[in-house]
Amino acid sequence: MKIYVIRHGETDLNVKRIVQGWLDEPLNENGRRLAASAGQHMRQIRFDACVSSPLIRARETAEILLRESGNDIPVETDDRLKEIHFGDLEGFAPTPADAPKLRQFFGDPFSCPRFPNGETVREVCARTQEFLRELAGRDDGKTYLVSTHGCSLRAMLNPLYADPADFWHGHVPPNCSVSVIEAREGRMELTGDDLILYEISDVIDG
Repeated sequence: MKIYVIRHGETDLNVKRIVQGWLDEPLNENGRRLAASAGQHMRQIRFDACVSSPLIRARETAEILLRESGNDIPVETDDRLKEIHFGDLEGFAPTPADAPKLRQFFGDPFSCPRFPNGETVREVCARTQEFLRELAGRDDGKTYLVSTHGCSLRAMLNPLYADPADFWHGHVPPNCSVSVIEAREGRMELTGDDLILYEISDVIDG
């Protein structure tokens, strides 16, 4: 079976560098355009099913991609695919007081303490990897689309990267970048890594 994992398209909060987390922010026009471009480049793929984070930016990305790729299937949702919960930081631009924790989040996320009233990276790893194991465990030969978020995508795929200690895999996944997993008999292999199906200069959020 094949699993295509996409990060959602761009939002206005991405552009403004506002912490999103579980905030339900829709795509902006550029985000919709990137999702459409990704879908147009995936017209040769027939998806059997789609599972998305319930947050609107991920659901909308999946809906646009499916429409543009000619796949008329419903979008299911799973709470385990939500972005990391940044707790009290959500909805605000980081202040100088937040800088040390955010530096740790991007520099050494596995040791970053829980965000106030939020989550840790290890908790996001636990829920997203549980989802992926369950999906791959179906071993049904089907092709799936999974729509999620930057941190949750990295958390989900962490065991499949060559260096799992490098949580961010060198960088935050760009908006609408696609990773591909081939799963068979309980084994998973990453065969596509942060694929960009549009002009990378279009993306503001790195």
